[in-house]
Amino acid sequence: MTTFHIQTSGCSTNQADAEQMAGLLKQAKFELVETIEDADVVVFNACTVKAPRENSFFTELEQFKKEHPYKIAIIAGCALQADKQKLKAYALLGTKRIHNIVQVVEEALHDNVLQLLNNEEMPPLNLPRVRKNLLIEILPISRGCLGACPSCKTKKTRGNLASYPMAEIVEAAKKAVSEGVKEIWLASHDTFCYGFDIGTDLPALLEQLVLIQGDFKIRIGMGNPDHMPKFETKLVELYRNPKIFKFLHLPLQAGHDETLKAMRRCHTVEEYVHVVNLFQREIPEINIMTDIMVGYPTETDDHYWGTLEVVRKTTPDAINISRFWPRPETAVVNLEELPEEVVAHRSKVLTDIFHNVSKLRNERWVDWKGEIIIDEKGKEERQWIGRNDSYKQIVVEGDFKLGDKLKVQIVKAETFELRGKVIL
Repeated sequence: MTTFHIQTSGCSTNQADAEQMAGLLKQAKFELVETIEDADVVVFNACTVKAPRENSFFTELEQFKKEHPYKIAIIAGCALQADKQKLKAYALLGTKRIHNIVQVVEEALHDNVLQLLNNEEMPPLNLPRVRKNLLIEILPISRGCLGACPSCKTKKTRGNLASYPMAEIVEAAKKAVSEGVKEIWLASHDTFCYGFDIGTDLPALLEQLVLIQGDFKIRIGMGNPDHMPKFETKLVELYRNPKIFKFLHLPLQAGHDETLKAMRRCHTVEEYVHVVNLFQREIPEINIMTDIMVGYPTETDDHYWGTLEVVRKTTPDAINISRFWPRPETAVVNLEELPEEVVAHRSKVLTDIFHNVSKLRNERWVDWKGEIIIDEKGKEERQWIGRNDSYKQIVVEGDFKLGDKLKVQIVKAETFELRGKVIL
């Protein structure tokens, strides 16, 4: 039997694509294996949204060619549509053609290099899948986005916003719950613009999803703040529903309006702070994650200090910090970069502030008692990770299994996690 391995990096949408490709290949009688060494065919489902990931992917691919010259490589994910010239000798599968993975692999096995890059299709939601975590359904609700950020390749690789019909999403969620899933992750490159192309919106979808019978919770993926004025009141009210994790991933990107304008972001600092304050006021237990880019070419010292001030005002629980990288084939490739030492210093200061803020936010949970669902195995023996209603990561020790529900008390707060003990 022909074996395959899927090497995946990047966002939850990429992870969902990998699970569906694995499901299709397994259905076609290919055997899924855990390592590249055991595989006849290796599918690189690569993310290149950030330059370091792109560089890492091409380094990894070159190493693969040297070490495994006779294995078949299939390139999927964002990488191929970002840099097709570098990959013209490989079998390629576009981000909206994942449902054709079996065809591409079978042709490659017969020495035919098939490149399916058309971006006009939409992979069906009801494809078979092999879940990496049996408790989690990563459910794409849309593909592409409405943005036009000059340093990002998402638009080029994923295309314009294309939302799945609400009925198809609800049906897929029902099926997942019937299969024992405990967490449904709504995945998109911008969940907050879901449905704008088909005459609906995210709150309307959530209203249907929370009606599904079963013991599960919904995690809403990243959404850009500029869409919030369209439905913020309705969304806040829906966050009160016990089936929705009190988790909000809202990218700031920069704490000064001039930098945001240069980035072609469609929100202002004031609008961002308003949304965060609204959720923190109405949902006090809200867990807020944000994204910040440091060292954008037009970022002055004052602009940077504005970012630090917003972090102090909004006290996010988590920050994804990235540095500006010039990207080939983007509008910012020719901008003059800031000195490396300046960017490194700004990144370090922001990281230190973030760690302090995160620890303080976590300390609020010490002595909290409540229920968690074990959804991940820890790195150490007898160590398990669960999530509470705010999607806070809680580490416990004992003899448990995925899906167990435990009542715990938080006994220690660390920068990136909480430590809990099981109570009766």
